[in-house]
Amino acid sequence: MANNKINAALLSQMFIAGAKKLEASKEWINELNVFPVPDGDTGTNMTLTIMSAASEVSALANADMASVCKAISSGSLRGARGNSGVILSQLLRGFTNVVRDYEEITVPILADAMEKAVETAYKAVMKPKEGTILTVARGGAERGRALVNEGVSDMAYFLDEVIKHSDEVLLTTPDLLPVLKQAGVVDSGGQGLMEVLKGAYDIFMGKELDLTISAKTAKPKLDAKADMDIEFGYCTEFIIMLTRHFNIKHELDFKSFLESIGDSIVVVADDGMVKVHAHTNDPGLVIQRGLKYGALSGIKIDNMRLEHQETLFNNEQKEELKPHKAVGFIAVSAGAGINEIFTGLGVDYLIEGGQTMNPSTEDMLNAISKVNADNIYILPNNKNIILAANQAATLVEDKKIIVLPTTTVPQGITAIINFVPDLDIDENTANMSEELVNVKTGQVTYAVRDTMINDIEIKQDDYMGITDDGISSVGEDIAEVAYQMVTAMANQNNELISIYYGEEIKEEDAKIFKERIQAEFTRHDVELQYGGQPIYYYVISVE
Repeated sequence: MANNKINAALLSQMFIAGAKKLEASKEWINELNVFPVPDGDTGTNMTLTIMSAASEVSALANADMASVCKAISSGSLRGARGNSGVILSQLLRGFTNVVRDYEEITVPILADAMEKAVETAYKAVMKPKEGTILTVARGGAERGRALVNEGVSDMAYFLDEVIKHSDEVLLTTPDLLPVLKQAGVVDSGGQGLMEVLKGAYDIFMGKELDLTISAKTAKPKLDAKADMDIEFGYCTEFIIMLTRHFNIKHELDFKSFLESIGDSIVVVADDGMVKVHAHTNDPGLVIQRGLKYGALSGIKIDNMRLEHQETLFNNEQKEELKPHKAVGFIAVSAGAGINEIFTGLGVDYLIEGGQTMNPSTEDMLNAISKVNADNIYILPNNKNIILAANQAATLVEDKKIIVLPTTTVPQGITAIINFVPDLDIDENTANMSEELVNVKTGQVTYAVRDTMINDIEIKQDDYMGITDDGISSVGEDIAEVAYQMVTAMANQNNELISIYYGEEIKEEDAKIFKERIQAEFTRHDVELQYGGQPIYYYVISVE
């Protein structure tokens, strides 16, 4: 191939092809997550991040290099979700900061851009960890620089060699992170990056691919007032009482079908039943597919377009009536009970999300715009959301944004409880941050596959107790696993055990569990509250 340069039109095509190859591989990448939890979402986060940018690039017509680079950078920065998505957006930001100044990209320029991408991404992470997407990106950049030093100018050869070497680096990630080796997987973020590079390379080499970006993957509007045209109008929910085997393959197949006709998909299998939630324009198709697996109950179909129109005016009035404040709070939350707790503690705006769906940088910016305050605290309440919150904070100029590094919901609750209105921002930030270290959190969920972590054998559908230090208990009984988890966390120096039970736990079962904990830990105060969180049967804190 004689083409040794990449112009704006070709860069657009390469980028979209890379994004679509990542999108096609997202479920496979999700399965590479070390922890076998049902919300392993690296592939999903990276896909949503890059598709936010791809939709902007796709909308350009006859654009120059600067316009293409702006679309890639701004789209990915705002759409970034999760740590992997934020790192990917920073790689793209660094890359485009170099190539935007050229009409055509040559091999030396490409090598410079790759190095800048790595430099930018490493700076964005407070404590860079090797054996991750960062390692793979750095390996590719180092190979690119070596090729330039050797005098290579053939773009096809350069790209091929960089991809081959990056693949080799990816295979070394288990040697750098023992937890990857024990789980028998490579780093999922690094694999996602390789999918992007390979998709881009396919286009450069002349492979014909479908480069259309569907409306379903397009970047959502920031302004809810303008969002009168809801793409999928019917919220469809039901429970399948299983009459046939339903394994992880069936679950993925069912999700894939639902994603082809809608969005906001939730498929949760547990104890002979499957809970289904989807937004679609044809509820009949969803119900018909569900009947393949068993009898249906609790069928609920709501017309969201009508509901949206009925509540829009009231929402606008509520927003206009909110008074100006010196300090405001934004919290990431999932579950009716958790939402109510945060609202009762004075949180001004809740971002729906958390373990099951990491909100994007743009979600953060949207929330910030809705809080009428000079200083705004963001409580991410998940370690995989902190980077996106920090990224949003750098994009805001008219308000002071303070991101408290809360990694769990109990930490977020503790932080806001320790806010004292009479103290200034710096004093409050110091006090709240200091209190976070006193909160230990455990969560109980189920395993989606067989694996081995820290010499603990885990079977698919086992229940797992996961603390701040990792997996502490595994078994076939939810209450027993939760009890063992609390035993691993609590000691005589603690005073309070808080139990938040999820949407799948019956209140009477939660009360029995609380009584067992209270009987065992007599020196502790034990509190029980309805959390309503999905996926996680119990979230328990010890302070």
